[in-house]
Amino acid sequence: MSENRKLAAILAADVVGYSRLASADEDRTLARLRALRSDLIDPIIAVHNGRVIKRTGDGALVEFRSVVDAVRCAVEVQNGMVERNAGVPQDRRIEFRIGIHLGDVVEESDGDLMGDGVNIASRLEGVAAPGAICLSEDAYRQVKARLDLSVSDLGSTQLKNIAEPIRVYSLQVGSAGTRAVATSETAGRPATAAPPKLSIAVLPFANMSGDAEQDYFADGISEDIITALSKLSQLFVIARNSSFTFKGQNVHVQEVGTKLGVRHVLEGSVRKSGNRVRITAQLIDATSGGHLWAERFDRELTDIFAVQDDVTQQIVGALALNLTEGDRQRLAPEHPRNAEAYDCFLRGRELWHRLTKETNVAARDVLQRAIDLDPTFASAHAFLALTHGLDYLNRWSASPLESMAQAEEVAERAVMLDDSDPWAHWALAIAKLYTRRQDGAINEAEQAIVLNPNFAEGHVILGEALYYSGRPEEALESFARGKTLNPYFPDVLLHFQALAKFQLGRYEEAVDLLLQRLARNAVTDVSRALLAACYGHLGRFAEARAAWQEVLRLNPDYSLEYRRKVLPYKNPADFELVVDGLRKAGVVQ
Repeated sequence: MSENRKLAAILAADVVGYSRLASADEDRTLARLRALRSDLIDPIIAVHNGRVIKRTGDGALVEFRSVVDAVRCAVEVQNGMVERNAGVPQDRRIEFRIGIHLGDVVEESDGDLMGDGVNIASRLEGVAAPGAICLSEDAYRQVKARLDLSVSDLGSTQLKNIAEPIRVYSLQVGSAGTRAVATSETAGRPATAAPPKLSIAVLPFANMSGDAEQDYFADGISEDIITALSKLSQLFVIARNSSFTFKGQNVHVQEVGTKLGVRHVLEGSVRKSGNRVRITAQLIDATSGGHLWAERFDRELTDIFAVQDDVTQQIVGALALNLTEGDRQRLAPEHPRNAEAYDCFLRGRELWHRLTKETNVAARDVLQRAIDLDPTFASAHAFLALTHGLDYLNRWSASPLESMAQAEEVAERAVMLDDSDPWAHWALAIAKLYTRRQDGAINEAEQAIVLNPNFAEGHVILGEALYYSGRPEEALESFARGKTLNPYFPDVLLHFQALAKFQLGRYEEAVDLLLQRLARNAVTDVSRALLAACYGHLGRFAEARAAWQEVLRLNPDYSLEYRRKVLPYKNPADFELVVDGLRKAGVVQ
């Protein structure tokens, strides 16, 4: 049986006094447990990207991509149980104990997990009080600065069948009072803060066409509305990647508002049939659930741009926004486009978002078709440039350098066609950065943000360009803004934050960020290499050697020389700081 060793966040849960409850009324207890699983527990696990490893009659073992996800899930479950137990006599209440640990596990071929990471989580669950959550020190270190928690330090605790004592922290929820639902990591502000009054998330519109192949069209309409609203300087707009985490889920808008830190939610549906399209949209106050505006549009496909403009203007009116002259110019309706070209653009953009080699090739084909049909379509050029950029960054093409040259050429064309397209400036910023024109990349990224103040990706590429230019403090500000706008940010952003902290000599903080990334992405070689360098500078040489061995296990061809050649550092000494940490640990010469 094959096995795969990795770092994982493990949650173990168990019912308090299950034997007593079952002996009193087994059928009733089992029925209540089944209802809790289907109505409360499993949906919460799914929202937080958990994977149930195994179930027992009264408990479960769940794997999460990060400790933050595990803790947020645990808190929601325990708070949900407080509500479910309201009015239930004490001797008939179902209460859970939960333990969470970040540790080494072995994944077997059937998906089962074994090892110390699982054992310690199970033992932590055993020492938790009813309704509480116990965290190991390794788990607590991941969340203490990112979740607003009320914890008790239980000190060093000897857990059953675990050789060394482990420091344990207890988190009490529900009636004991904690504010650990939203996070500074995901929402950019503490959970107790009210969301900005002028803030919105646009959920992916439901595809009502009866054909799953039409998902790209409904998604595209949603994304274009997000792009239009994002151009408004007064409005805080959640990025597409975070809004789209709710795709296909049956969620309440109040829950969406809480998770994304927004006051308003736009939801809707799209039905495309032949040359006709029906779009419904409704704007909801996420704090009260009240409807602020709702409308249905039945139009010809050729009128789709007018519908999008109408939806945007209706939202502006409903939120009573006082638009500046710059806002009005940015919202000026696009000229009508070839309907088939627009359809190809939506297909290509959706394929590009999947970020795989195969879908990137397919995206390039349909985006080129859009350009053939409408040579002035700037956004299609921008995303075509991004497909070449992906080929370069991932070494998917036979000649990465040629791919980057193509990316720059097409991005330049996009900017020439429409200087007001933020995606065009973003694509050109990437091309200029990776051809070592850092100042030009900063200028393009800043222009993208001027055009779209809510452009999460624009803030991130600006942060990258600032970092590679030797300006890590400013880079961290840009990365933080990107995370605020995109609460469900990609894990690579943690790596870029760690790089900036590393450049500032804040190695312990960099280690914390890298361990968070490894909890979400166990197969990253670059973050393990940076982790080894951090440990080298901290004098933690055994840990550095262990991290470096993992780099070589994951990628035997990992090359510092290649990275020295391709990473766009303005000052080569900044890269040598990484190499120096590895030398101190004795893992490289």
